[in-house]
Amino acid sequence: MLRAIQADITTLQVKAIVNAANESLLGGGGVDGAIHRAAGPELLAACREIGGCPTGEARITPGFDLPADYVIHTVGPVWHGGQQGEATLLANCYRHSLELAQQHNIRSIAFPGISTGIYGYPKDEAATIAVSICREFEDHFDEIIFCCFSAEDRQRYENLLNN
Repeated sequence: MLRAIQADITTLQVKAIVNAANESLLGGGGVDGAIHRAAGPELLAACREIGGCPTGEARITPGFDLPADYVIHTVGPVWHGGQQGEATLLANCYRHSLELAQQHNIRSIAFPGISTGIYGYPKDEAATIAVSICREFEDHFDEIIFCCFSAEDRQRYENLLNN
């Protein structure tokens, strides 16, 4: 089941939340910083051991102090106008996160809007990619949530899910 909600991703009772991380995995602003703060210092230590993550790929850690058992870290592309493979990289973020979840028998997962904050990816295009990729995996999960920061973002996903 795919659904969109407006909530704080760090409070969700799901098996895994996805972190829109940077390549270092050592925390940053936006959702990345919020997840690191909520998970506690053990998350930073676990991410240091991983040693980073290339754009479009995903890595997994425990959730530590979060309600979620796991954090799947994925690095979205910075928007450069759409001519530098951004769509493929963003699709890979969702695809690799969902494949990693399957490998760990995770049946419920929540995504933020990857790359739509400081990385500047256009929200409509990003949401279309997110929903398209997640639909490919829908039958393998009990629940895939698009966790939105604003009501406007939630409505954007709901419109796509209802079409």
